[in-house]
Amino acid sequence: MYAIVDVETTGLNPRTEKITEIAIFLHDGTKITHEYTTLINPEKKIPYRITQMTGISNKMVEDAPRFCDVARDILDLTEGRTLVGHHVAFDYSFLRQEYGSLGYDFHREKLCTVRMSRKLIPHRRSYGLGNLCKDLDIVNPCRHRAAGDAMATARLFELLVSIEPAITFISLRGLNSNLRKEIIDELPEQPGVYYFYDDHGNIIYIGKSVNISERVRSHLSDNLSRKEQELKYRIADIGYELTGSELVALLLESSEIKRYQPVFNTSQKRTLQNFGLCSFTDTDGYLQLKISRDENGVMPILTFNSMMAAREFLFQLVEKHELCQKMCGLYKTQHACFAFHVRKCRGACIQKEEPASYNQRVEQAIKPYLFDNENFLIIDTGRTNDEKALVMVENGKYLGFGYVDSGIATSDVEFLRTCIRPFDDNRDARMIIRGYLSRNRVERVVQLQ
Repeated sequence: MYAIVDVETTGLNPRTEKITEIAIFLHDGTKITHEYTTLINPEKKIPYRITQMTGISNKMVEDAPRFCDVARDILDLTEGRTLVGHHVAFDYSFLRQEYGSLGYDFHREKLCTVRMSRKLIPHRRSYGLGNLCKDLDIVNPCRHRAAGDAMATARLFELLVSIEPAITFISLRGLNSNLRKEIIDELPEQPGVYYFYDDHGNIIYIGKSVNISERVRSHLSDNLSRKEQELKYRIADIGYELTGSELVALLLESSEIKRYQPVFNTSQKRTLQNFGLCSFTDTDGYLQLKISRDENGVMPILTFNSMMAAREFLFQLVEKHELCQKMCGLYKTQHACFAFHVRKCRGACIQKEEPASYNQRVEQAIKPYLFDNENFLIIDTGRTNDEKALVMVENGKYLGFGYVDSGIATSDVEFLRTCIRPFDDNRDARMIIRGYLSRNRVERVVQLQ
């Protein structure tokens, strides 16, 4: 029935890192019936910090089988079983990536003991495996090794099953009678935009996620508010569009919500525009920075989900470029700011530094986050290993996104432009691109002539 799994890896990103050890314990819901553990040669160096944590060294895996050598064993062991793990999405993402590199689409049902624990044994100080084991007197002599963590997860799983024997993944009870389980089961675990339809085929909600299946399942399991329950009960069908790139998913979601105006999105708070970092020139000629809510249509330099996040970013900008706290709205005074007294500000707050000199540093500080007249192409992860996602900005305007084969030269701008699916340039799209590039990595940004 179940395959309790744990993997150790060379890092956290399944797209760039590899599995170094795997343990699979077959379980019938009551006890372990079979154990399988093996080291795996990741065919790349294991970082020293990972060796410190797991104890798995490059020498240990030197003569170990490669993943392709054990892939058939893992398939056979997990066939027809539900994968159980603590933060199982992590283990599952690595398995899917490893099989994907072999040209195989690995798919299994999943059950996460973290989610089960939060539901069945609430109010714990932590739901990490180590802390849960301490709280529940579960012995794990081999922490951060696949066999040790898998065994601990098995004991935790048995405890949870004893609390609620009838464990299910998603109960269709209380959902719309037209929503078929096959639709849920076939949702991809990839980035993209998903659509909820009612009985009449109307789109009632649009969302995005880096894992569509996981996010939709969280909607269908959510009973926190009356609105969320109403949404859940009205979902009769689910559609999706894969994007590969999370940035493209954000851009598509924003465009589709504007296009369809779903009833359950209209009152949704869009945290994207909650707080903006804006600039203006005061009467003395100094370029000032200011954090505030939506500035009546003024395009902010960057947007943030909270005032705290915005202030923390601005403090870092002030310190890095020796800007004035008073001029950035971080220190209210009629006199010199605090930074001036500790020689971190050059005196713009008391007009000791000339506007031209001060403004030059402000412009330098905000330049990486502006593209008012820039021409560039963002290249990011595609929907398959053989393609790349493209997002194009020309003369500071968002043109749209598209996809191209991985082998196409990025210097052929005219051809790449024909691959772009046009979308409206608007304030939200620009803010999404600015914000994403400032906080996340994409594969490449190519400056265009």
